[in-house]
Amino acid sequence: MITVALGEAKNNLSKLVDEAAAGKVITIAKHGRAMAQLVPIGKSKGRRIGAMKGKLVIPEDFDAPLPSDMLDAFEGSPS
Repeated sequence: MITVALGEAKNNLSKLVDEAAAGKVITIAKHGRAMAQLVPIGKSKGRRIGAMKGKLVIPEDFDAPLPSDMLDAFEGSPS
């Protein structure tokens, strides 16, 4: 863990962020008292946009009207 003074952190923020991204924990102190920490963040666990590209097929008639019997079932109409 690295401790830097607030003034030094202001002047070297970009460098400190790079060090945090590399895995170091940086503590920022004001008047010798720890006030904040820069820590590395983990990799995103969310799905990447486009991850399913090429795996899904949308039929040409996707937006065609439903057959009457299926439409009645959705609308709760008697057959």
